[in-house]
Amino acid sequence: MKLVSTLSALALAVATLGGCASTQSTASNASLTLGAPSPDFAATGKTVAFVPYSGKSAVGVLDKPYFLSFRARNADTYGHSFVVFGELDSNGRVPYDTKAVLIPSMTEVAGLHPASTSVVPYMLGHMMPVPSETGPSDGDMELGYLESELTIPLTPERYAKVVAYIRKLQKSSPLWQAEIYNCSSFDNDIASFLGLHTVNHMLFPPNYIEALRKANPGIETLQGVTYSSS
Repeated sequence: MKLVSTLSALALAVATLGGCASTQSTASNASLTLGAPSPDFAATGKTVAFVPYSGKSAVGVLDKPYFLSFRARNADTYGHSFVVFGELDSNGRVPYDTKAVLIPSMTEVAGLHPASTSVVPYMLGHMMPVPSETGPSDGDMELGYLESELTIPLTPERYAKVVAYIRKLQKSSPLWQAEIYNCSSFDNDIASFLGLHTVNHMLFPPNYIEALRKANPGIETLQGVTYSSS
């Protein structure tokens, strides 16, 4: 009974503390414009406008054909922060297909989260470090879950360096702990490598991304998608 009470208290804590959430996302009635609108998108209560992939990569076309995007998405509890990186299209945009899903042959996701879809590791991770994964989680590739982003265009040379750093960070297999080292801590390490000012990793993921943006007002960014109230 004591264990049940402890886990119940932790479940409440999961819903109130900042950090990384379950990989299962909550559906809501939001819409997408341009591309192919779908009633199945579980977005953020906002209308999201996007332009699908131009059909051609920016590599060999633009001086900065690559990108790295710090992102926050919707989820069951308090959300998740992660990074997306890869090739831009020839119009200098992050490549989405007509269903507003990142094109996997051109993009990759890295993010820290417990190595399970069960809620138990998330609850235990508020008391102690738990094993983690550093790849994509459910919803990371879909524009419908996106809440906030900070997208930076990169030259081939700078992109190669940051990708090598991300690979190294992933191979280190850091443990996940909600207060000590969570998904935004992982993002902070990447931001620091890029020379950005880092921010409080305990902020809710959308607030973390916005704080990162405000802390780095001089950084060159891409416009990304357009949001409006639904």
